[in-house]
Amino acid sequence: MAAIRTLPDLLISQIAAGEVVERPAAVLKELLENALDAGATQVEVDITAGGVKRIRVVDNGCGIAHDELPLALARHATSKIRLPGDLEAIASLGFRGEALASIASVARVSLVSRVAGTAHASRIEVEGGSATSVAPAALAAGTSITVEELFFNTPARRKFLRTEATEWGHCDESFRRIALAHPQVGFTLQHNARTVHRLPPGERQARVAAIAGDAFIEQAVGVDVTAGDAGLTGFAVRPAYAARGGGQYVFVNGRFVRDRVLAHALREAYRDVLHHDRQPAYALWLTLDPRRVDVNVHPQKTEVRFRDSGAIHELVRRAVERALAATAAGQVAVSAADRLGVGTASALPAGMVGDIAAASPRGEGHDPSAAEGGRLAAPGSPSFASRQARLAIDATEPSAFYARLFGAHANGAAPPAVADPDDAHPLGFALAQLHGVYILAQNRHGLVLVDMHAAHERIVYERLKAAADTQLPVQPLLVPVTLTADPLEVATVEAHGATVAALGFAISVLGPQTLAVRGVPAPLADADPAVLARAVLHDIREFGGTRALDAHRDELLATIACHGAVRAHRALTAPEMNALLRQMEATERSGQCNHGRPTWYQLSLADLDRLFLRGR
Repeated sequence: MAAIRTLPDLLISQIAAGEVVERPAAVLKELLENALDAGATQVEVDITAGGVKRIRVVDNGCGIAHDELPLALARHATSKIRLPGDLEAIASLGFRGEALASIASVARVSLVSRVAGTAHASRIEVEGGSATSVAPAALAAGTSITVEELFFNTPARRKFLRTEATEWGHCDESFRRIALAHPQVGFTLQHNARTVHRLPPGERQARVAAIAGDAFIEQAVGVDVTAGDAGLTGFAVRPAYAARGGGQYVFVNGRFVRDRVLAHALREAYRDVLHHDRQPAYALWLTLDPRRVDVNVHPQKTEVRFRDSGAIHELVRRAVERALAATAAGQVAVSAADRLGVGTASALPAGMVGDIAAASPRGEGHDPSAAEGGRLAAPGSPSFASRQARLAIDATEPSAFYARLFGAHANGAAPPAVADPDDAHPLGFALAQLHGVYILAQNRHGLVLVDMHAAHERIVYERLKAAADTQLPVQPLLVPVTLTADPLEVATVEAHGATVAALGFAISVLGPQTLAVRGVPAPLADADPAVLARAVLHDIREFGGTRALDAHRDELLATIACHGAVRAHRALTAPEMNALLRQMEATERSGQCNHGRPTWYQLSLADLDRLFLRGR
């Protein structure tokens, strides 16, 4: 058996390098963090050949004293912590004191630094762990560190590096993360003598736009929540604009992290509004007392551990969920600056029209001319007035709008060029129904297109969720509806009767193949009882029992809402269409249906002008 020996310092440093220095991007990250910990306000980065040939970082920080340069490259030497208790409240980005030593063991390193007020700078060079003596050098206040020929003395490690383009991509991403985390610091990045980024110090919004793009900011909602000593600020892209590979940036006390607790909280925040083939996009900054988070759990410091992970999860989930729950009134065609405001849910205003599903159906009391082809009648016509009265709609503002739109035209004159509806209704007023599927509305910005089924589905879904927080009320049917059922549906009613009742249904078994629906959820009193009953029984059977059903409650309510929403190809009257627009303005998350697809789209007058080449 071989004798136990102490490893030489060089080998120890190379082993540590295997954890810290995975690739050039890891070297760049460590050097940038050192610059920020030194208080730099300007950092310049120059990279050659993806970082394999050279990485140079120059900062204007506090610098390193002449006699401390050898210590800066020694193992476990640092100015950032001194006592064991310091590990419980780490406020700096770096603190292990091994990064420079590990890098110097597998590369050629030149370190030049000058403390403000000293006569000159000092230089020290290291090649494969062997350091030269400190010598005078020329440099303004700050530090310049150059790392060349990474892994030159460990060819086994070097052969695992990827192509120059791949390594450069990782370096660029590492730079972006740190530049995003610290917008108050100016950054410059060059690759192969070409300037890639020139980022002046400024506000967080400008930095996000420079890194993630203007479209990211334009389609984002702002997040700004404080709970005790914890705060979350930043931007979350609206679900309708989320891409299949959106940018995802989360920073904890200025440090980019990949944390399972935070990732799960953000997935939950988007779960109810994001289409299944899209990924959420966000840039969020979480700040909290350093004693409440442990960053010393991974050599690369990209993972953290929260002292109270449940509270942090709830804070992040609720903050982003509320920001994404902005009503349609808060989402419609506003300036980029306004789009960053966090929308708040508004209650249904007093006197709001009834649900679309409860509007007059075809048959007794229905005016066929009102709905034929979804056409709008002139405000002075009998059918228009009768429809308004029948649905008990306060038509003061809509009638004024339609008078401006159709009044002159009805007398044979040309219609007005632009009608400007009141800002109190940001989704405007209905103009027409297209193929029984879409509502065309006019607002002050231009044309609004609404998918009426998707929009109403979200409205019904949100009402069901609000009612289900206690128990969905049951609306008894005057005449029970019987339906032929298969043995599984009958067994589901018998085995999960309490669950069926909790969801607002009264269903009883009349025979081996017969069920009677005696009540349905009150918000869906006018929906088809048989269709609703079959849908809910299918989902209960699919999710398998009360406990599993609780975990999938929202999916089940979404199914019920889908069957309870107004169907496509149903002709709506003008009051019905306007009722839907008003409900959208007052409903949270109304910009997306239950499956994450958009429910409406704004075409501004400028968009229409571009389509028709006006002004060119």
